Amino acid sequence: MKNLSLTFILILTLNVSFAQSFNQFYADIVASTLETNVLNDLTAFENLGIKTVGSSALANTESWITTRYQNLGYTDIVLQPFTYSSGTSNNIIITKTGSLYPNTFVIIDAHYDTINGPGTNDNGTGTVLLLELARLLKNIDTEYSIKFIHFSGEEDGLIGSNYYVNNTVVPQNLDIKIVFNIDEVGGVNGMTNDSVVCERDLSNPSFNNAASNAATLVLANCIEFYSNLNSEISYAFASDYVPFENNGEIITGLYESNVSPVNHTSNDNLANMDVTYAYEVTKGALGAAMEFAVAFESLSINDQDYFENTVSISPNPSKNYLKIEFKNPLEYTVDFKLINMLGENVYQNTLTKQTQTIAIDSIASAQYLAVFNINNKRFVKTIIVD
Repeated sequence: MKNLSLTFILILTLNVSFAQSFNQFYADIVASTLETNVLNDLTAFENLGIKTVGSSALANTESWITTRYQNLGYTDIVLQPFTYSSGTSNNIIITKTGSLYPNTFVIIDAHYDTINGPGTNDNGTGTVLLLELARLLKNIDTEYSIKFIHFSGEEDGLIGSNYYVNNTVVPQNLDIKIVFNIDEVGGVNGMTNDSVVCERDLSNPSFNNAASNAATLVLANCIEFYSNLNSEISYAFASDYVPFENNGEIITGLYESNVSPVNHTSNDNLANMDVTYAYEVTKGALGAAMEFAVAFESLSINDQDYFENTVSISPNPSKNYLKIEFKNPLEYTVDFKLINMLGENVYQNTLTKQTQTIAIDSIASAQYLAVFNINNKRFVKTIIVD
């Protein structure tokens, strides 16, 4: 990654305020993050050796990563091969399908190739962070789909991520909500590692910069909500989000505040980084991942029965209007959406009354999901518009 002297890194520290709140459901999941997992996986990554493209060490690392996802129960695992002057390698792409917007993706990425050393910090820390997030999110419902992507060829000039954008994102017109890049988040052993840099887009094309800034403020808040770290805001540069940024996607990322002086050397190892810091970054990143993908609490059978008896929507099928009625007066607001079978919002409103009628005469005849967001849970009914 970012072979740049600390002297030239401009850090802009902000007092971040944003319309976002702490989520206890997210915090409960974050509490299951294990520092021992981070340490054990970093040790395994280090022991795999120097992972240059074309080397057996990188091929072994690819196999190790792939096997880890298989053991977690993921089945949508794709190896995307590409070839250039250094040899042939694979991007590793794992997809977790969202419940409401299966065709819109939160991409969480990290590169797994290294140069001149084992790259335990650059970028074993990003690789291991993704593995821990994938473990903890495996059985968590999210509105949006998540792609965990381990890119190769980053150290040779973002080769793998450029290939993915040019050969997947562009031809498939992939609908990307956000790209969340993790690169070198291990800190420096012996220093006070109590802050992490949240990176935003300040480059051209500029039309997506405001959205990147907003997402980065969300990321910074999540770092402070769900970890013991402070957050800093800086600019994105020289990592795998750049090809996405150039394609007009919304990007954000994490990078260590105390920049390692030994990356791209044989001394980029466990002894020269701070495992506890990497663990704290993982916690904050997990909170942000849930925020971006909109994680929610699955309904129990009792919950489902309760909402079936509490919420009614009629007539069904309907032509001109829907009447939504709650059994009891509302003590809280309820977010309501109609989503078509392509995963597109066609109607959205906040319900505040016990009985509310909404006009649907402008909505095309089709089947829809009526989605009620109630206290971080999603209650879904199928309706038909004639």
